[in-house]
Amino acid sequence: MNDDELFKLVGYVMASDYRKNIIKSIGNDIKIPSVIAEEIGLRTNHVSNVLNDLKTKNIVVCLNEEARKGRLYKNTDLGLTILKYIE
Repeated sequence: MNDDELFKLVGYVMASDYRKNIIKSIGNDIKIPSVIAEEIGLRTNHVSNVLNDLKTKNIVVCLNEEARKGRLYKNTDLGLTILKYIE
């Protein structure tokens, strides 16, 4: 990925407090949406929607897609790189 693509994604994340706070909440950990929602004060369905958006951009990854409840999310290497720019 070149710098232009990276900075577009950094801007994409920074343009939304929801996206920014979710990436910060996950950090280097693995978390479920309800824990993220509790930490940042959002409803779980909003967190899940934002996680799906971030997943399509390869910023986060779901480790157990087949689970209906208790899906585990973590930042990808790209997500961790973006996190360095927004902290």
